[in-house]
Amino acid sequence: MLSYSAYINGKDVEGVGWTYVVKASAYLRDGRGTFRMKRQLELGKHEGEIPDDVVGRVARCNAEHGRDAVRAARAASREFGRTPLAVRAKMLNDIHNAVLSRVEEFEELLVAEGHPRRLARWEISGVLRGCDPATIEWYGTQLHQTYDFQGRTVELVRKPDGVVCINPPQNAAGSNGGLGILALLAGNTLVVKAPRSSPLSVAWFYREIVVPVLEQYGAPAGTVNVISAGANEVLEGWLDDPDVDDVFFFGDSVAGLRLGEECVRRGKKPILELAGNDGFVVWRDADLDAAARALIESFYGSSQICMVPKYAVVHPAVADEFLATLIPLVEALRPGFPEDETTLLSPVLKTDKYFDFLSQARAAGAAVLCGGRRVDVHGEEAADGVFLQPTVIRVDGLADSRRLSAVREETFFPLLPVVVPGEGDPADDADLLDAVVEFLDDNEYGLRNSLWTGSREIADEVAASLRKGGMLKINDSHIGFTSYLSTHGGTGKTGGVYGEMNFVGLRTSHVQGISWGNGDPQPLDELVTR
Repeated sequence: MLSYSAYINGKDVEGVGWTYVVKASAYLRDGRGTFRMKRQLELGKHEGEIPDDVVGRVARCNAEHGRDAVRAARAASREFGRTPLAVRAKMLNDIHNAVLSRVEEFEELLVAEGHPRRLARWEISGVLRGCDPATIEWYGTQLHQTYDFQGRTVELVRKPDGVVCINPPQNAAGSNGGLGILALLAGNTLVVKAPRSSPLSVAWFYREIVVPVLEQYGAPAGTVNVISAGANEVLEGWLDDPDVDDVFFFGDSVAGLRLGEECVRRGKKPILELAGNDGFVVWRDADLDAAARALIESFYGSSQICMVPKYAVVHPAVADEFLATLIPLVEALRPGFPEDETTLLSPVLKTDKYFDFLSQARAAGAAVLCGGRRVDVHGEEAADGVFLQPTVIRVDGLADSRRLSAVREETFFPLLPVVVPGEGDPADDADLLDAVVEFLDDNEYGLRNSLWTGSREIADEVAASLRKGGMLKINDSHIGFTSYLSTHGGTGKTGGVYGEMNFVGLRTSHVQGISWGNGDPQPLDELVTR
């Protein structure tokens, strides 16, 4: 069994208790008994051997641990920030290689925390692409640039903001918490708060992967600090602490945007990764088979991922054919234990909105093409099932569809609206394309969008016209990761008023200009003196 204390100022620090992590599959087999066993362990009342389903424990921390972690990060900040960029880049390359060498171990931890195996592999691919050699080399071109100008040397240098505090989400704590390494690349020091519900993969990643690399390079104690606590115990302290420079927050849009306002009011830089409501467009000349396979990504983790497609807009000329291709693929998706190679679906614990949104859509005339019921881990219909059947609804008309919550809001459950333009929408293709782009840009969120088309002209038009979103994917996997592109980031309710593609190493730093003169001070430019 893995066991991690708090890690503050380069040392193991005792917590106020333990959070035990039990395999998610144990809850699916015997939820009540597993919860009871976990509770007894955390109260120190468990008798006998610890069951094999218990994979680890992480120290539970309080506000005082949070303050100590920030103080340690501040004490290390100036020294680590002076580490040459080339050395920090080598650190990131070594971290990348360390993850590569332990992919299977990382995968097993994510699976134990409840991530279906295929989903866990996708998450790890994001960690690896986010710090692969090509991406780190590109970061180097952005973090330090040098130019010669009229006898001067001009430098544009991104300086670290200082102390960056990270609050990763419960649904992807290990992979998203790992984004902090890019803040290290920029020269920042870190405080990482692992969520109480899934702390093990975060603790493992930093203690087993990141810290050994930092120690190898002689980074000062306090460069990375890892605690696990409830959000309310720590976040308010970060806002009040003058030693905190940036707050990197993952969560829902309501809480996140409110936190962003508080950060600005209290002199902190907010870096927000919030909800998503991604659009997916299928034009009349698209490869429908490939587009359908890409749209299936909507149901990864039962759609409880911000960056999967949340709705599709399909050209009316191919809508029927496309849906006939899509529906069998959706119906083939089955629930199962996360260890199963074929499982893509995860339990959905908060289902009220799913049934509310589905009822509203039905009442408005939407057609339910598949799904709509609770099922158990074996796929059998069950009133107390913790899974939901992947559900596809057809909604006709752009204007009418935007009135539906299932289209307008983020759906954190497997309900996919397919919008088909109809009466009241432009009949001419050029005008319809404009209307579809406007429809995407009318989205209050702004994470990703996808386009499937066989026409370069159509693709160019959408790429030039679409303004919202941190990323546009054209004839590509909606959720796949690519070198040079950040894995996260968006506009609107996704990233706040300053939201964009989130290059963490850039967002946690700021540009400083440096001019090396020739010893002859000339305040007036020759452009006005000649």
